[in-house]
Amino acid sequence: MKLHPVKVHPSKALLPREKQLAWKIAAVATDKVAIGKDVQEMIVNRIIDNAAVAIAAINRRPVVSARGMALGHAKRAGGAQVFGVRPGTTVSPEWAAWANGTAVRELDMHDTFLAAEYSHPADNIPPILAVAQAMERSGRDLIRGIATGYEIQIDLSRAICLHEHKVDHIAHLGPSAAAGIGALLGLKQEVVFQAIQQALHTTITFRQSRKGEISSWKAYAPAHAGKLAVEAVDRCMRGEGAPSPIYEGEDSVVAWVLSGRSNRQDVYGPVYYQVPLPEPGEPKRAILASYTKEHSAEYQSQALIDLAFRMREQIADLEAIEKILIHTSHHTHHVIGTGANDPQKMDPKASRETLDHSIMYIFAVALQDGRWHHVDSYAPRRAGRDDTVRLWRKVETREDPEWTRKYHSRDPDELAFGGRVEILFRDGTRLVDELGVANAHPNGARPFARPHYIEKFLTLTDGILSTREANRFIETAQDLPRLKAGELGALNVALPAGGLRESKPGIF
Repeated sequence: MKLHPVKVHPSKALLPREKQLAWKIAAVATDKVAIGKDVQEMIVNRIIDNAAVAIAAINRRPVVSARGMALGHAKRAGGAQVFGVRPGTTVSPEWAAWANGTAVRELDMHDTFLAAEYSHPADNIPPILAVAQAMERSGRDLIRGIATGYEIQIDLSRAICLHEHKVDHIAHLGPSAAAGIGALLGLKQEVVFQAIQQALHTTITFRQSRKGEISSWKAYAPAHAGKLAVEAVDRCMRGEGAPSPIYEGEDSVVAWVLSGRSNRQDVYGPVYYQVPLPEPGEPKRAILASYTKEHSAEYQSQALIDLAFRMREQIADLEAIEKILIHTSHHTHHVIGTGANDPQKMDPKASRETLDHSIMYIFAVALQDGRWHHVDSYAPRRAGRDDTVRLWRKVETREDPEWTRKYHSRDPDELAFGGRVEILFRDGTRLVDELGVANAHPNGARPFARPHYIEKFLTLTDGILSTREANRFIETAQDLPRLKAGELGALNVALPAGGLRESKPGIF
């Protein structure tokens, strides 16, 4: 990997494209280096994972609405599949990316990568797969595109923090999806360069979507970025250009939205970011640094859910608890903890999207139930239980510098996203335990492997898919490297006739 400095340059400097980050990203996308077998296997795992969480969410209102919008853009020739819909119906690929991206994101249960910025890199799969289906590409083409999408989003997330400027993380997804589509299609570097810049320019949105009363837009946001990436590539394939240099320009993203604006007196001086990218001929292996979720909740809660399961075994009476203190990282404390200062995170009438960003609620329910379910654990009746509300309001988070350090560690063996929990009882005794990574994490007690991904798929789709369709999909996904051009439609998963809810009418 090579570090690439990113700073603001005045327009009169005429920064050569060879020195621009978007050009360097496009070089990675167009480098046809071989994809390792372990990377191919992990891509198969994440395709199975995406399908699992998408089908589990298939009849939730945001997914139904997104599907209804997509079906308003039917396209028989050059169309892509929509999750749940039978193979005879295809839609324009950007709308398939929209519908499928929303389905994948709705339950907040697919993969994650956390560094300077956090991300869900499997959000790259819906737009890249939609274009692959529409353009009748092969399994190997799809693998190349997905490996690239993961590489770019994870590399950007390693270097450029968006949330400190209240920018939503989809600002890294637009460029990564555009790069992945470019790699999939074997486009020239010039075209990918322009598409990356367009995709970034159009996907700068702000973190209010994950603050206060969190709405269904949390699921739509990455789908929106994927859709815009497809449209950006389409325009640039037709010869259109983009605002440039999009990262380094005088009025660019870095200059006015990210760290560049913090030092306007010397705006052209310091280097703000060092972005790692593979060198020419270096394999794209970033997907192996990401990790999926066993539980349907914000990733920072994964280890704490597992810890709650463990600690409850040592507690005879939960009503005897006086207070629960969660000592954790800056990010966990300020985003899903009491440091966010969001009263909605303590409200039993809050939306599901808000509850899955409340570690206070999540820890209380996990401690009481000893299980976590993507539907039952968020049910309004469950959230409103008197004993739950009492316990919930006893939970407080505190930032611990050591957990913050571990959260940002560059040592994969030290990297941690959990915390130390101190439970104080009315009789003056206390119970203390800690867990750094979730059981399903690569360094956890039970790292996820292919059988776990298949188990997750079968569990989440039980009662929704026919056994025959579930088995067909699993077999097809595992055969991905051998799928020929035009066969990628088989990666769709269809519900039995009558199994899909219909959307309320809209414009489309």
